[in-house]
Amino acid sequence: MRPQDFGPGALPSVPLFFLLTLNKTPLAKALWVELSDNMDKPLCVAFDCDGVLADSISSWRTIHNHFGTDSKDLLQRFMQGELTDSEFMAADIALWKEVSPKIHRDDLFRAYSGCKLMKGAKEVVRDLKEAGVHVAIVSAGVDLYVQSIAAMVKADDWIANGFNFDEEGWLMDEGVVRVPSMEKYTSINKLLNILDIPPERLVCVGDSSMDLSMHVEGSTFIGFNPQRDAAKEAFAKAGIPVVNSKDLNDIRPYLGI
Repeated sequence: MRPQDFGPGALPSVPLFFLLTLNKTPLAKALWVELSDNMDKPLCVAFDCDGVLADSISSWRTIHNHFGTDSKDLLQRFMQGELTDSEFMAADIALWKEVSPKIHRDDLFRAYSGCKLMKGAKEVVRDLKEAGVHVAIVSAGVDLYVQSIAAMVKADDWIANGFNFDEEGWLMDEGVVRVPSMEKYTSINKLLNILDIPPERLVCVGDSSMDLSMHVEGSTFIGFNPQRDAAKEAFAKAGIPVVNSKDLNDIRPYLGI
């Protein structure tokens, strides 16, 4: 099962990381073996979604824009540690329901109808996969959106947060936390274990200070197009390479493609 197998309303009951298998074609297996012997090349590249593969600041903000709500105060409280991920998500949902008490899954899909890929996203993912590199998306964004982006770029695997819906597709009050925003390393470590590769063969790409939590010891992290001052400061403090561009092709030198 892969992201491109999913359509609206057909999301997996568990994150794809739990469903991942390495049943590769003979060509892919040969490329994997060749890459394994080439220590200068990554075996896996893990992308954040919002602001990296997708040309949008936040899949959560997109829904807020759709309903005309604002979560700046909630975000500040979350960043200060006053709210947990689950509390933040529930508070977001409560804001939307103040405007529209009944929200259907299809309403959320419509909220994302105008979103688009970052320039170069398809080409970079395609070339990584052709080189035998495993491409994953690790996002604290909304699974309804991330699964669509994963399908568009044909990522091998993805994981994201999401919602609970009743049997008729109506949004419930609590969200589903699969990727803690400040603890993305939990998903990264799980991915490394599944693929059975060392962190030295992993490259992560993100645009926010929270994405730095993907940067497990030994791995490489690339800061891409940071917009917030907090991200710029965090990247500078971490001493990681930063690509100030809205074209993913510009990270190719760091990926060996």
